[in-house]
Amino acid sequence: MKRIGVLLLVACVVQVPLMGQWLKQPTAGLPRTPDGKPDLAAPVPRGEAGRPVLSGLWRPAPSLVGDITRGYSGGTVPYQPWAETLFKKRVADFARDDPSAKCIMGGVPRADFVPYPFKIFEVPGMVVILYEAIQGYRQIFTDGRQLPKDPNPAWMGYSVGRWEGDVFVVESSGFNDDVWLDNMGRPATAALRVTERFVRRNIGQMDIDITIDDPKAYTQPWNVTQRLALQPDAELIEYICNENNRYFEILPKVAK
Repeated sequence: MKRIGVLLLVACVVQVPLMGQWLKQPTAGLPRTPDGKPDLAAPVPRGEAGRPVLSGLWRPAPSLVGDITRGYSGGTVPYQPWAETLFKKRVADFARDDPSAKCIMGGVPRADFVPYPFKIFEVPGMVVILYEAIQGYRQIFTDGRQLPKDPNPAWMGYSVGRWEGDVFVVESSGFNDDVWLDNMGRPATAALRVTERFVRRNIGQMDIDITIDDPKAYTQPWNVTQRLALQPDAELIEYICNENNRYFEILPKVAK
């Protein structure tokens, strides 16, 4: 437990959010209760096409911070032997080689699970996600294009989306071999494909049902669910990541 606690501490120490302005600016268009507070239990808002509106500032559920398997109900994670060995080594080493500790974007689905909000925009031809953490972003194209056949490997991969009824389905691939699935260090390879299903429950709640399919790192696809809470009357704030941070130099002393 001590190692896990220190590992989560790393994520909080080396990635520092700064306080900003507009933290109490009323969000336009939200239904409100008689006392002026956002009515987070109000029905799902819908756009002109009748589909649920995804736009807004969302915060991941704190219970899953750092460990996506807390949203996994399938028993034992189906690691390939080498992937399980590497994962255990990363835990034992207190995540010393974590790319995010060097201010590199966390990848997918990790970016959905870190303890920082992100903002979703819906614009013609794409859905855009702005992540407060390390000021990352994603373009999810909805213009009918297919995932690239021979992509230049990327930390955030490449994403395309489509609607299936009230569910927004996002497929992503084209990752590099260094992506971590979560702060704990579960590995992935360039064979990774991630499917996210965004389901808005009401004004204040949205779920992402996520399928992780990486045959080089896992023996079969596996699923986790992330719950999001709307952050009304707030905005993203500036995020500073110190590329020259020396936390890992003092880590052995902190871990004692």
